[in-house]
Amino acid sequence: MADQKQCTVVRTGTYEGIQGGTFGAGISAQSAGSERLCLHRLVMPAGTRGRPHLHQGHESAIFIQSGQVEVWHGTDLAEHVVLRAGDHIHIPADTPHMPVNTGTEDMVCLVARTDPDEQEGVQLLDFPTWLETRLGLLPVGAG
Repeated sequence: MADQKQCTVVRTGTYEGIQGGTFGAGISAQSAGSERLCLHRLVMPAGTRGRPHLHQGHESAIFIQSGQVEVWHGTDLAEHVVLRAGDHIHIPADTPHMPVNTGTEDMVCLVARTDPDEQEGVQLLDFPTWLETRLGLLPVGAG
């Protein structure tokens, strides 16, 4: 019989993502020895935004637990969708995106990625001038 791997329990801590927001350090290569996935909880305070970014070679799935968030995505972040509690979104690999919380309450979501590393696959992108003009000077979200 092959060696059996052991289950790992992670008692969450937090870290500030380079893309903005406070992440609950869940399952990753760093926390649990994960080889193919990453699962975290993200809190984005009201009146904040993330940084434009993509995940190189990895797709993401997000479930909105509470609050709401706008997600700007695609080439030059020209596409836009509003997500509310109970909604899911799939972000294909290498797709530029940026979350924005213009609401009055914190947005909380679960984020799953096919990249087991917490931050290595994150590539920051330039903030399109046209979108900065439209959104104003919202601060990048942090805890």
